Amino acid sequence: MSALDRARATAIKANARVVFPELDDPRVAEAANRLQTDGLCTIVPVTDEITEGLVAAMMEVRGTKEALVRRLLQKPLYRAAAMVRAGAADAVVAGADSPTRRVIEAASMGIGLADGVSIPSSYFLMIFPDGREFIFADCAVNVSPDVVTLEAIARASEVTGKALLGDARVALLSFSTGTSGAGASVDVVRTVAVATGFTGPVQADAALNARIAAKKGLGDGDANVLVFPSLDAGNIAYKLCQELGGAQAIGPFLQGFRHPVCDLSRGATVDDIVAATLITISLANRT
Repeated sequence: MSALDRARATAIKANARVVFPELDDPRVAEAANRLQTDGLCTIVPVTDEITEGLVAAMMEVRGTKEALVRRLLQKPLYRAAAMVRAGAADAVVAGADSPTRRVIEAASMGIGLADGVSIPSSYFLMIFPDGREFIFADCAVNVSPDVVTLEAIARASEVTGKALLGDARVALLSFSTGTSGAGASVDVVRTVAVATGFTGPVQADAALNARIAAKKGLGDGDANVLVFPSLDAGNIAYKLCQELGGAQAIGPFLQGFRHPVCDLSRGATVDDIVAATLITISLANRT
């Protein structure tokens, strides 16, 4: 069973409450209607009222002053996030009409990071025509990760991989495998590999091909969670896989938050939004 099929099965059982702050977008409205009609979730409208419960929930996240909280809550994106924090919804699906930085800001202010997480990041669930599934991270948020950020991405991606794929075999990608190359980016990846015990630095072919991994002497060549050394590398890789390899890229999703947050691509289709919501629901059921 694929990750998407498992997510659908979970959604049918969970009856999760999902808030869509962009229901005025026709794509989002159609996707939400399809999801609710098919019994896959309950759509929770964004409240028009700034309640004391929302104010308290948002102030709790970061100790933000009440005046600022009330000003932010005038925006549907922030009200939706606060609704999740306050327990009025299980997850938020946004981004169809909002830039990633705004979705991250709303989630940071309204939901907050999970315990032990200091840096949010993103991932795509990549599904290839032959049935193989991968987590690609980070493809949407952190431009040039330092050691602390890359480690946060890798650890969060391991959690995501276990949740969506059943297990997580993490590879920290680089242009170098082991000690074959040198440079500042390789040093960052190597440091994170030592700290986490994940395979790396490793080139993509060695991460995915057992024969090449054996020849290059690092890892088993069976990675299913690919952590890229930069946003350039991750974003380019997932788009190439889409366009040249026929892969389905579901996401991006934000990871590291207390509750699931989906940051849709602004080019998302109705089918993309439905699929992304199912994955979000499956993660909401685990929190």
